[in-house]
Amino acid sequence: MTQPTGQGDGARVMSRLSAEMLPLVQRLALTYAPVSARETILTLLLLDNRLASILQQRGEAMIAQIKLAWWRDRLGENPESWPQGEPLLARLSSLPFAPASLGPLVDGWEVLLAEELSPAGLHEFAKGRVLVWSQLADGAEVSRAAGQWALADLAINLGEGEERDRVQRMALDYPGEAQATTQPLPRKLRSLAVLHRLTLRALEKGSREVLDGPAAGLLALRIGLTGR
Repeated sequence: MTQPTGQGDGARVMSRLSAEMLPLVQRLALTYAPVSARETILTLLLLDNRLASILQQRGEAMIAQIKLAWWRDRLGENPESWPQGEPLLARLSSLPFAPASLGPLVDGWEVLLAEELSPAGLHEFAKGRVLVWSQLADGAEVSRAAGQWALADLAINLGEGEERDRVQRMALDYPGEAQATTQPLPRKLRSLAVLHRLTLRALEKGSREVLDGPAAGLLALRIGLTGR
C-alpha cells in the first residue's frame, strides 16, 4: 500500500505548482481572492486547467477518456492511498473538503469529447465547473455567474461556427430560466466575479482576448475591489 506523503515532502511536491501555471486572466483574478480562500481557489483552478489540457492534447478520444478516468478514480479514493509525486494530488489532499465531491467536474469535461455538443451536455459541463466555485459559497447568483463563466470561456476557445454560436447563446442565457438576483458575489468569490465579468465582456464583443487592453484591466480592478 502506498504510504501517505509526509508533511515536509508534501509541501515540496505542492511547491512545484503555482499560479504561474494558470492563464493570465486567472492569475489576475486570483490576486483579488482573500488570503483565506486563495490557496483553495488556486488548487481548484489548477485541477480545472489540468482536465482542460487533457482535451486540448487528446489525440484519440479514447486516450483522453482513459486520462480523465484516472482523475475520476483518484478523486473517488481516500487521499491516503494516492500515489506520491503528483503535485496536483498533493494539493488536492489539502483541500478543506472531500476531493470526491469534485468528480462531476471530470464528468463535465468528458462531455466535450462528444462529436457534437448537445444542450444537455453543455449544461452538464457548466454544472461541473459551477461545482468548483460552490464549494466555497452557494446560491443562485453563484451558480449563474459560474455557469456563465464556464460556457463563455468555452465559447471563446472554440473555433468559429455553429457550435461556438450555440455555446455563446447558452452562456448569455444561462441558466435559461428566471435570472438570479443582481447581488454581488460573496467576498471569497471575488476571483469568480472578475472572471465572470471579463469573460462575458469578451464574448459580447466577439473578442478572443479576455484581457484586450486598459479597459479590461480597469474593469478587473473595479470588480476585484468592489465586487460590482
